[in-house]
Amino acid sequence: MSEVTVETDLAKLRALCVDAHKAGRRDEARALYARYLAIAPGDGGMWSNLGALFRTSNQYDQALRAHRKASALGQPTDGVRNNLANILSDIGEYEESMALRREILRDSPTDIAQKSMIGRCLRGMGRYDEAIAWLTDFIAAHPDEAEPKIQIAFAQLGAGDYANAFVNYRARWQSDELTPHNLPYEEWDGQDPTGKTILVMPEQGFGDAILFARFLPHLKALGARVLFKTEKPLSRLMASLPGVDISDPVIPLKEFVHAWVNIMDLPLIRTKSVADIPPPTQLNVPQDSVDRARSIVAPHKDAFKVGVVWTGSMTYRGNSFRSFSHREFLPLTEVPGVQLFSLYKGEALADFHADGSSAFIIDTASTDRDFADCAATMQQMDLVITSDTATAHLAGSLGVPVWVVLHWDPFWVFRHTGETTPWYPTMRLFRQQTPRDWSYPFDQVRAELTALVAQRKP
Repeated sequence: MSEVTVETDLAKLRALCVDAHKAGRRDEARALYARYLAIAPGDGGMWSNLGALFRTSNQYDQALRAHRKASALGQPTDGVRNNLANILSDIGEYEESMALRREILRDSPTDIAQKSMIGRCLRGMGRYDEAIAWLTDFIAAHPDEAEPKIQIAFAQLGAGDYANAFVNYRARWQSDELTPHNLPYEEWDGQDPTGKTILVMPEQGFGDAILFARFLPHLKALGARVLFKTEKPLSRLMASLPGVDISDPVIPLKEFVHAWVNIMDLPLIRTKSVADIPPPTQLNVPQDSVDRARSIVAPHKDAFKVGVVWTGSMTYRGNSFRSFSHREFLPLTEVPGVQLFSLYKGEALADFHADGSSAFIIDTASTDRDFADCAATMQQMDLVITSDTATAHLAGSLGVPVWVVLHWDPFWVFRHTGETTPWYPTMRLFRQQTPRDWSYPFDQVRAELTALVAQRKP
């Protein structure tokens, strides 16, 4: 970075800010913005840019402060209002976000993104019917746009209208968030697959694969020979899935396959409503994983054993909202008779070990080889308590009692209300009452755990 005299060359400093931001040099950009705004505090556009930088760094409170400053400086532009509306949507302030988006539409009625995001806000509040009505009109006017179809799909999934939801959800491949498969076979078009070999492809997260594996027997029932490409961390766990002829992490040669299909499109076969939801898939837990898990918990055979997970993939865009600190679990270690075990494996373990929490919550997962090891440990637990991540689907599929602690805008399987989900019979749901405040659900969890352990026979 070249040396700049800000008093005489403010324009150059401004350009350096923008260049560093665009290039993804976040630390450098933050420092440059601070220097620039100390000299030019009235530049609303630059406050808005800084807010956008904070947002991409998951610094949501800082982002909100910067966008508020930008908005307060005179008459905000559509860009400034849009940036503020975006951060408000992120943190669950949906009503204010929608008000800003309606202002933008008043001035720029052709702004399609605002129409999609209003639907997103309505769905985020659990107002599924309103979201569907709003987005239906929007889609009729803009049939080639992918985003409103994705948003209406999520609203329909929450409402249990699976017949329409999974059709609309195919628009996910028209967005820029997913990379379509590049395979040497034709995509299965739903025609009679009798006698044909169909390759089922995974997509998105590990939890999605576990959730949707229950639909594989539907394809088999149509007469297909089913190959399922498993992802390596799931391969042992999914070695003998019902409805699958071969599970393998390697894509087979072209001459062995007639067509392929995405696993998240399998519900299109015969899932129209909640009544059509099949039971969770039966997973394979190898004996060596079982033996390993038993040896881990052996010193605590008399304790009420609780497996815990506080975060999912750190690269998932919404992870910072659905996840919480491992420290939220520490009060549960004070419940008499309880021993907690960490089922989490990932980069967040560094903080877990750094503050000494591993003395109270035993780390069982850092040496896991794969999800099969995690599954075996879950089966040794009396209860699993987890954030909204793959382990919730794993525990639910295993039939292990599991409590899922949800943020205010949860995955569609969990909807926005209720303590249960028809997708997993052994699952109980605990929900935030206020966005980003975990105190209420964890107070509930501690009270319920205390009562549960008190009922346990000596």
